[in-house]
Amino acid sequence: MSEIVKILDTTLRDGEQSPGASMNTEEKIQIAKQLEKLRVDIIEAGFAAASPGDFEAIKRISEIIKDSTVCSLARALEKDIKAAGEAIKPANKKRIHTFIATSDIHMKYKLKMSPDEVVKRAVEAVKYAKEFTDDVQFSCEDAGRSDMSFLKEIIDETIKAGATTINIPDTVGYRFPHEMGEMIKELYEFIQNRATIAVHCHNDLGLATANSLYSVLNGARQIECTINGLGERAGNAALEEVVMAIKTRNDIFKDITTNINTKEIYPTSRLVATITGIEPQPNKAIVGKNAFAHESGIHQDGVLKHKQTYEIMRAEDIGLETNAIVLGKHSGRHAFKEKIKSLGFDLKEDELNKAFERFKVLADRKKEITDDDLRMIITSELTTVPQIYKLKKLQINDCSEGVPSAAVTIEYNGKDITDAGIGDGTIDAIFKTIDRISGFNGTLNDYKVKAVSKGKDALAKVVVKVVFDKNKPAVIGHGLSIDTMLASAKAYIGALNSYIFMKDILKTKRCQEEEEI
Repeated sequence: MSEIVKILDTTLRDGEQSPGASMNTEEKIQIAKQLEKLRVDIIEAGFAAASPGDFEAIKRISEIIKDSTVCSLARALEKDIKAAGEAIKPANKKRIHTFIATSDIHMKYKLKMSPDEVVKRAVEAVKYAKEFTDDVQFSCEDAGRSDMSFLKEIIDETIKAGATTINIPDTVGYRFPHEMGEMIKELYEFIQNRATIAVHCHNDLGLATANSLYSVLNGARQIECTINGLGERAGNAALEEVVMAIKTRNDIFKDITTNINTKEIYPTSRLVATITGIEPQPNKAIVGKNAFAHESGIHQDGVLKHKQTYEIMRAEDIGLETNAIVLGKHSGRHAFKEKIKSLGFDLKEDELNKAFERFKVLADRKKEITDDDLRMIITSELTTVPQIYKLKKLQINDCSEGVPSAAVTIEYNGKDITDAGIGDGTIDAIFKTIDRISGFNGTLNDYKVKAVSKGKDALAKVVVKVVFDKNKPAVIGHGLSIDTMLASAKAYIGALNSYIFMKDILKTKRCQEEEEI
């Protein structure tokens, strides 16, 4: 019988802490559903005490996800743990992940607590968390720079208090693989079968995946990771890397496996990249666009003769299909549906109808629709928040000798509203006109445009990051069109809709809380 290494995916928590990777509730739900399809063991859905938005997202994910365990992070504070417990209450399988720092530098300068006080706080936190769920994980923050004797002391006490998983984070990516392995081996011998050992490795020195794998070889049976390696600073261990390393090198990881459905790796990677607007670099292991590409003549010759000459994994194993169906404007709904299924999407009837409509509009303007075009159409459709404002028409004047201007028609409450405005550039004119119509005043923090596929008729994907209220974080909007200006307008309106949607959710939640009081 193979031993299972559990995968805790923290894309929705640590991954969202990547600069520019914030997501709204609907987007988090879409990713959580895909993570469940990927067969992730534990989904760390967020930090419930961080904000009302985080709490709401965790709660709604807990109501939807059935197969994966839903987890909320909580500091070793009663208010954090209570928020986490209430947020995960609807979950079929639930976990609270509480933590406190254990390194000398963190205890002295950040916590300003003695080691004895830290142990006491950790034990109290675990005991309180047990009131909400039997599945409690305790993390020794900055374990990679902690004293081993103190680690053993606090681990021993938290296991006695009821912790079922002990997490050893290399919080600042400081350890080398052999050091991480030796550390886990010593702790494994100390803990024995009293609790599962987990690791959470950061990538500051580019060693997160190696450190995670060495930990598994020395007794760890849970890896914390993120899709595409997202996370604080240089990111976390990438789920796709640790999973495919264990699968590919089964000569080293004898009788060790994961529950991950690897065919969902690529679709999950694309979904996360689409929603966050953060694309993996082209040479990113496993999911980068060049990971299975060959330009060298020698490599091409070898691969054509036998794939294993230059490929140690099959592209099909991560969900990269070699399906020969080519879609265009003459394709019917059945062919579209079958192609979508081959790409790993399982759409409801109304979602399929909307995606097919968008496909036909694009097909009228584009000779051949690529798989990436289809993935973008579908993920954009699935992650769209309610359209309070809807773009109907756009006309621009970007004459180099004139003043850039834009005329925009937006549907609001069933009525079309048209206005025009000027700006410092065409995009500025578009955004200012949308502000005039909506009555909101957005500040553009970031603007990115990317060609989804190749050719002069490539689909343009625009991601904007906009602040509508200086007291609230920026929101992200996505736009998709062959016309970059049109995609930009759609992205800006998407950000506006997302802001209003989240604002209404939080307002409703506050009213409910006031009624309860």
